Amino acid sequence: MFDHVNYSALDSAKRAFIEAGKKTAKFAEKYGFIPPSGFGASANVFSLDLKPFIASGAQELQITLLPEGLGTSDDAKPQDLGTGTGADALEEATKFWYNIGIKTVAVMTNDAAATGMQTVLISLYLPSSTPELVFNEIFMKGFLDGFVEGCRQVGCVYFSGETPQLKGKIIEGKLDIAGSLFGLVPAGKKPIDGMELAAGDTIVFIESSGPHDNGFTTLRQLAGKLENGYRTKLPDGRLYFDAINAPTILYTKLVQDLMEEGVSVTNLEPVSGHGWQKLMRSKKVLRYVIDTMLPVPSVFDFVEKEMDMSKKDMISVFNYGVGLAVFVKNAEDGERVVEIAKKCGLKACVAGKVENGAGKREVVVEPLGVTLSDEEFTL
Repeated sequence: MFDHVNYSALDSAKRAFIEAGKKTAKFAEKYGFIPPSGFGASANVFSLDLKPFIASGAQELQITLLPEGLGTSDDAKPQDLGTGTGADALEEATKFWYNIGIKTVAVMTNDAAATGMQTVLISLYLPSSTPELVFNEIFMKGFLDGFVEGCRQVGCVYFSGETPQLKGKIIEGKLDIAGSLFGLVPAGKKPIDGMELAAGDTIVFIESSGPHDNGFTTLRQLAGKLENGYRTKLPDGRLYFDAINAPTILYTKLVQDLMEEGVSVTNLEPVSGHGWQKLMRSKKVLRYVIDTMLPVPSVFDFVEKEMDMSKKDMISVFNYGVGLAVFVKNAEDGERVVEIAKKCGLKACVAGKVENGAGKREVVVEPLGVTLSDEEFTL
């Protein structure tokens, strides 16, 4: 018998993805609509409503097309996850994949939000070599419910995608999770591109829920050293894999609220890969002085102790409790950011200020006694 693509498994998964997309059809009505033909075509159609942009007198439509991948956080789980027969085992596995669904929305939409973009459309690319294994009932239920919830929070429509079977290219039982989005800047607004960032700006930190989507090479390495692996119980009572896979916070609504309220945002930086080094991503020769920190999630204390990492290592690898850095022109707007974040259910603090760099970029974290230099950060 010859080997071939398992269309039975793939088609079943594709139908489930189409049904999930239908649940998001009205999430972006502010920007357009799905024609009556609906979902399921080779290339779905979204009709963008340009009237608000024309009415605002805009000469250009500011858009983005952004691809992104989840990485390895979906591999950071116990080997026995989902293998039990009881209700608790089913709930545990479904919750894990639900959180991964949220994370998948986050890795794309948070990047878009960092330039003031409102995500309107989002798609998925999910290649595997064994669709009959990876697209199982638990994954489909948990992941798609989480993905739809993420779309609801962001205000975007999920449709279109690809689930190819790539035998010989991907490890059996593994899934690569990636996707792309289309976003735009709301009518009457302009992108946040960092060009107005300057000495004298105020820095505001917005909380993270944990590691979010970065640092998982280190986190997976630690799991291999722990006696109970991913099922190690942390001092706060959570299991290690639950703590590191807490759903990523979605920042699109916060950013859109800041823009709508007219806050003087000069730059936004998601604190993801490279940790707090991302604060100095601008090529401008500036110094970022942090004098106040948000509470650090306890999972980072555990990782720091078990991996014997320094404070400098921790903030160079992880977000260390900060998911987004907001730069504004003055202290007054800094306090406004904190209040608007609070209305979004997020903790925030005025964390510091931007200074002239005296010839080099650096991040000075006074509470930790740590300085991060641009010599170690070339992005």
